[in-house]
Amino acid sequence: MAFEGTRYFLQSVKTGRIFPDNGWTLDAPEETDPTLIRAVYENRQLTVQEDLPGLYKFAQWLPVSRILEGSSAPVTFRSEGLSAALGLDELWITFSGWWPEKGAVMPTCSFKETEAYSVCGRMKPEMDKVLVVASAGNTARAFAKVCSDNRIPLLICVPEDNLDALWFDAPLNDCVKLVCTAGGSDYFDAIHLSNIIAGLDGFFAEGGARNVARRDGMGTTMLSAVSTIGRIPDYYFQAIGSGTGAIAAWEANLRFLVDGRFGNNKTRLMVSQNSPFIPIHDAWRAGSRSMLPLDDHLARKQVEEINAKVLSNRKPPYPPAGGLFDALTDTGGDVLLATNRQADEAAKLFLDTEGIDIHPAAAVATATLIGAVRNGSVNKGDVIMLNITGGGEHLFKSDRPLFYLKPDLIFPIDFNPDEVAGKIGEIF
Repeated sequence: MAFEGTRYFLQSVKTGRIFPDNGWTLDAPEETDPTLIRAVYENRQLTVQEDLPGLYKFAQWLPVSRILEGSSAPVTFRSEGLSAALGLDELWITFSGWWPEKGAVMPTCSFKETEAYSVCGRMKPEMDKVLVVASAGNTARAFAKVCSDNRIPLLICVPEDNLDALWFDAPLNDCVKLVCTAGGSDYFDAIHLSNIIAGLDGFFAEGGARNVARRDGMGTTMLSAVSTIGRIPDYYFQAIGSGTGAIAAWEANLRFLVDGRFGNNKTRLMVSQNSPFIPIHDAWRAGSRSMLPLDDHLARKQVEEINAKVLSNRKPPYPPAGGLFDALTDTGGDVLLATNRQADEAAKLFLDTEGIDIHPAAAVATATLIGAVRNGSVNKGDVIMLNITGGGEHLFKSDRPLFYLKPDLIFPIDFNPDEVAGKIGEIF
């Protein structure tokens, strides 16, 4: 398919300085203060290009140079069952996952596919190094699927305890490799390992929240919602580990303000964490731009206790200019909490009222929406977007065999950084 690539520049949130994307720019050149960079698109008004496949119908607001095979866009619909149960008139669900009845056909059942297709679409074919991605599970599954299908060399770093998240409906191409940090480690440990590997010759870091393609890929949830509803929502509910998806929604909201056709309000970001692992909540409640100190042992223990393992980022993009602290502040947002039990009850309600299973993280978001209705934080007539970031997994798995990706290497929690290069060299 002929595609010339999206026209855009990059901009420092801190200084406002605009500069070109030199292929894989992750930071503002010659700036030292912590800041994210943003894509500034030539098309200030969004045209949804239905002639382009899957996610790429939003290509005008994606920093991509090519279209890859196999993508699906998030689907937004007006809730009937859950909205009736909660007494809400304008509840809209943006669903990413496997629900063919609604047009959602993401085979990894997670909105992390939106990141992977955008990030890999940003890569130019001449980039011949190995992409390195750290993940608590869902992101790894999405990148592994996309890279396998499109023959893109990939190394993923995942905690060994999260290996059950690496399921697929077919064996992967051997261009995808997996290394783990040993049992008892968490996402932070996997990030640490990935950073060391990305510094080796022949590898490069995906970049996480610093990568504009990751954020703008996730921002397609908001693009789906606004283009379907016809206006910017009043509230946005989503569970967060890093908060990158919420930042992405905020940035998409700001682009819609420039577009001018969908209202002039800023969606209040109502983001949530799974108790007892609540570092973003604690920093926000303390009014602190910086994350508060968190003991490694305690953090790992808390991560073991939560059901939504994907919400376990200890070093989120909260402090920098353009990060989550700024997004919450600018939108008048809040950080809410849900226990495992509350999330389980919310998942059951969603299944009973809407007819599809949802991931634990999406259940956390749903639980906090239920809580907000009960305590009067939202009103009956508010336009509410509930971002269901993963679902349909039970449906997807019910009628097909599964294949699990096995690690090529497992590193101890206290691995010696000097030994990483040699061990990685054994599998490449």
